[in-house]
Amino acid sequence: MNGVEEALTRAHHEEWARVVAALTRRFGDLDIAEEAAAEAFAAAVERWPAGGVPPNPGAWLTTTAVRKAIDRIRREHKRDDKHREARMPHDDTPAEPPGAIDDDRLRLIFTCCHPALATQTRVALTLRMVGGLTVPEIARAFLVAESAMGQRITRAKAKIKAARVPYRIPSAEDLPARVHGVLAVLFLVFNEGYLASGPGTDPVRHDLTAEAIRLTRLTRALMPRDAEVAGLLALMLLTEARRPARISASGELVALDEQDRGAWDATLIAEGHHLVRERLAAAAAGVAPGRYQILAAINAVHTSARDIRDTDWSQILALYDQLVRLDPSPIVALNRAVAVAELDGPEVALAIVDRLAEALAGYHAYHATRADLLRRLGRGQQSRAAYDRAIELAGNTGETAYLTRRRDQLR
Repeated sequence: MNGVEEALTRAHHEEWARVVAALTRRFGDLDIAEEAAAEAFAAAVERWPAGGVPPNPGAWLTTTAVRKAIDRIRREHKRDDKHREARMPHDDTPAEPPGAIDDDRLRLIFTCCHPALATQTRVALTLRMVGGLTVPEIARAFLVAESAMGQRITRAKAKIKAARVPYRIPSAEDLPARVHGVLAVLFLVFNEGYLASGPGTDPVRHDLTAEAIRLTRLTRALMPRDAEVAGLLALMLLTEARRPARISASGELVALDEQDRGAWDATLIAEGHHLVRERLAAAAAGVAPGRYQILAAINAVHTSARDIRDTDWSQILALYDQLVRLDPSPIVALNRAVAVAELDGPEVALAIVDRLAEALAGYHAYHATRADLLRRLGRGQQSRAAYDRAIELAGNTGETAYLTRRRDQLR
């Protein structure tokens, strides 16, 4: 990759959201913002190799995109107010009163993650408008037809326009709930990359985990005081650090107790641990941790152990006890049972897991956990049946291969 190509790639990742956000604020229309930004980047691909990278690539892209947007408005003969806006040489929109947080990109994230939209639609729109992923890339990530994904994004933008969803940071009283929605979207993107679903896909989608981390870093930079943003970033970093050891050469998922810990990314672990220590210090000062902070702390315990035998399961169980109080969901109870098995034995854990049967009957990890506990108790026939059900429900190719091997090892 030559210097111009590197500059174009870097500019796309760093400037896409900034350009789209600036255009959305200027013109109040996501369609215009998206198309003008895309045209500006296309112009850069055409002109930069011949004329060289401009001194300020971001400014060049924004200026070019604004001109493209104005050209489109004039060309399509929009409403009279759009004509007047197109004749404006500068943005004369009165500035909003300054608040604790004021950034066009953050406004864009909150707009894309508005609760008026369905969760999967928020994910798709965020990846397109904030992440700059193409419609085909998003469609491939979530295993839907390109046309269907395009329609989903188009309908989302239309709904935002029709519902007059405001392009602004939520008020102080609404901010905590709305931030949680943003983080949930970013976590969904990460999880789809971490354990990619569907046959024929790679077991791990590094492009999606990397994009989720990049967007969470952006949110962290814009909201440095938000503890749950820091917690989610730490959780992602500590999980991503284990990626080099998670898939075998044959494409099989490698369980945590079998991973080569020397292959873990020490830099990501150090950064994740630093963020967790920051949050622990805040907790010591009386600030109760949230869900993502606790999950990050659990991962910090795992990544602190040089060997699986060194894992502090007592601390992990204590953290899960905290998490259950915040999120008493069956999935949290299932994960807590794994720690119980290490401390009190598989029989005690199995009793907990069996109480979750009705709630988690369609969840592959429930059956996989149960199969492992039954295996440890020497109940091979029941374990095999549980593995069969887990394999049937698992959507990840690497996980299916792992579960099949474990089942076939049973006598």
